[in-house]
Parts: sequence; structure tokens; C-alpha cells
Amino acid sequence: MSKEGINVALLGLGTVGSGVYKVTQRQKSEMMQKLNTTLQIRSILVRNIEKHKDEVDDPAILTTSFEDILEDPQIDIVVELMGGMEPAYTYIRSALEAGKSVVTANKDLIADRGGELLQIAEENHVELRFEAAVAGGIPIISPLKSSLAANEISKIMGILNGTTNYILTKMTNEGMDYADALDEATALGYAEADPTADVEGYDAGRKIAILATIAFHSRVTFRDVYTEGITRITAKDISYAKTLGRVIKLIAMANNTPEGIEVKVHPMLIPEDHALASVNGSYNAVYVDGDAVEDVMFYGKGAGEMPTASAVMGDVFSVARRIAEHSQGSTRDNVYRSIPIKKVENTRSSYFIRMEVEDKPGVLATIASIFGNNSVSIEQVIQKNKIEKNAELVIITSSVKERHIKDALLILESSSVVRKVATMIRVY
Repeated sequence: MSKEGINVALLGLGTVGSGVYKVTQRQKSEMMQKLNTTLQIRSILVRNIEKHKDEVDDPAILTTSFEDILEDPQIDIVVELMGGMEPAYTYIRSALEAGKSVVTANKDLIADRGGELLQIAEENHVELRFEAAVAGGIPIISPLKSSLAANEISKIMGILNGTTNYILTKMTNEGMDYADALDEATALGYAEADPTADVEGYDAGRKIAILATIAFHSRVTFRDVYTEGITRITAKDISYAKTLGRVIKLIAMANNTPEGIEVKVHPMLIPEDHALASVNGSYNAVYVDGDAVEDVMFYGKGAGEMPTASAVMGDVFSVARRIAEHSQGSTRDNVYRSIPIKKVENTRSSYFIRMEVEDKPGVLATIASIFGNNSVSIEQVIQKNKIEKNAELVIITSSVKERHIKDALLILESSSVVRKVATMIRVY
């Protein structure tokens, strides 16, 4: 016997909340066929009812009281779309403890306290779903948990922030500098008034923490992720990358190595023929390497009203089916390993280093000696431009441990022949 009618409460009616409401209205005629039951939004939590009363068919469903939702026995699923840590955490926890399933798009909360909330959901025999917390409308969490579950996944890398990808695309394709590209992204609504979380890599860091936890079955939190943003990337770096047959992308990467999990976000020069190199504008992509499936890539809109609403409603439909079939309560954290997190100074990469140096004989030999004394091998040198009395030098290193390259750079920056180390970017 299936349950007659599933009732949903939304917490928030902002951009994504409005999209969820629209999708629900559009799907009304399809509900019975897709879910074997009906589904309706019974309540929406807002701060100001007057502000939102023209956005819904029936203003009576609007409320300013979370307690009204919590204490309503008819509400089966709570959809949290407020963002941030509080009061979102308290509301989600309370809903789970009250026997209501929860769907959320809150990457900050899941990256930090997802394990705790999943445990609470399991204890109360309800569901906690968060597909929309990573990569917007791209289905990636569900495939990792189901379709790819038979794989031992060794690596996930991807472009997980549309704002920074839009900025870097503009810098690459149109020669814009960083500031102008950021201004355009802000004007188009891709970047927030305070873009720090995007441009410093924090947003992508939270997302890769969630994906690494699921893929490697070992707890990874945002605090474990090394993050480095794009604010120091210049048009000059982009131009050099093109010369080398590469493009610069902000890459989120998690590797499960014998020494531990490497998890980091930083700009990277990747080959022009790599699948991620052609992911442009505000699009996101996630590249997964599994032992059975080998390499697969998931691609699509990483944010926005309707793509994110699509992911949210996919979770709502999935939970609704379980409720209708009386099979709710299968939420499991599935974290059964305890793999150490590898310190970033012990990770390896090749490096692109751009510096201003004295334009005189013997400078390159001095620099090569400093690198060699710190176990860094030089693979390629480019000297193109002169800056007043100085020369601009670009060096590509062989693969080296991060701590060795940083030791070398400290000595270089204090060297009499080096005027400035302008950029250091990792090379794929």
C-alpha cells in the first residue's frame, strides 16, 4: 500500500526556493505517474510574508514560524534552502529528530557536519539527501553512491565553481584582466557582492570535501582541504599557458594515495586536450577515475535557479517514493574507513613559476643552482619579456614535493638576482 499524498515544507523562498516551487507546480500532472502518489508544498518559511505573497498561488502556505512546520504532523519532507550554518543546522537537526526527512542544498553545512546529521537521520529512520550541495544540476552524489559503487575510486578532479570558471574563461578567450572579468561576473549575477568564497577557492573546497568523503568512504571535512584562489592569476599567466599548449582552471582535486588522501583546490595549468580544458563559462564538470569504469566525466550547469532546483527535486522525488512505499530510512553515512589526510607539503606536482630577475649573465645558472640544492629539477625555461632593466623568466619544473619548491622559492626571493617571484601555479 502506498501513502496517499506527500507534503513538503520549504525553508526559504530565494533563488533556489523559487525554482523548487516552480518545478513542483510544473510537475503536478506527472506526480502520480512518477511517484505513485501526489506531492504538494504545504508550507514555506519566509522572513516577510508580504514580500513573497505574490510569488505563490496560495499565500496561506507562507509562514514566519519554523515551529509551525516542525509541529505539523502532515509534513513529510523539509527542504532547507536557506544556506549558512545557523539556523540551518538547528532546523535540519530538529526536523530529522521529529521524524521528517530532509533535502538540502547546503554545502557549508554538509561539508562540516554532514556525518553528524546523517547519523541522526539513520537513528530516526528518515532520509537526508544533498545532491544539490555539489555542482548544482549535475548528478554526481547519487552516481557515486549507486551507479559507481562497485568501483574503487582513486581520483576525483573537477571544476566546481561557476564564478571562477567564468572569470578564467573571459581572461582566456577575451584577454580580460582579473578585475574586469570579476566585475562582469558580478554584473551578470554569477559573483556575489562579496566574492571571497568563490575566488579564494572556499566554495570548491567544501564541495570536494563532500565528494571525497563519499568516494573514498573516509571522513573529509572542509578543514582538511588546502585552498588557493585565482586572485593572483594575470593575463600574462594566461598568455604563457597558451604558449605552453595549456589553459588555467581552478581545479578541485582529491586523490586516494597509499600515503593518505590528498585534497586541495588551486589554479592549475592543464593540457588543451584534457576534457576539463573545454569546460567554459559558468559550467561545472567532475572527472572520476574508478578501477572498473576507468574515466567518466559529469558536465552541466553548476548553479542557478532551475539547475539547482532540478537537483533538489530529484532528491525530493526519491524520498517521496520511499515514503510512498513505506521504505523510508535507508540513509547511511557509508564512512567505514579512516584514511589519514596527506599534508599538502608532501604532495607532488610540477610547477609554473614566473619571476622578474636581473638581466645579466649568470642569473639562470644561479637560479638553477638554488633549485638543484632543494631537489627541484628544471624542465623548461622561457624568457620572453623585459620589464625595465629586468628580465621576465618562466620556469617549468619536473614533479617535486611541495615542501621542496617552497623551500627553493624562499631562498630565491631573498636572492640578489631575483627581483620578484610573481606567480606559482601547479601544472597537471
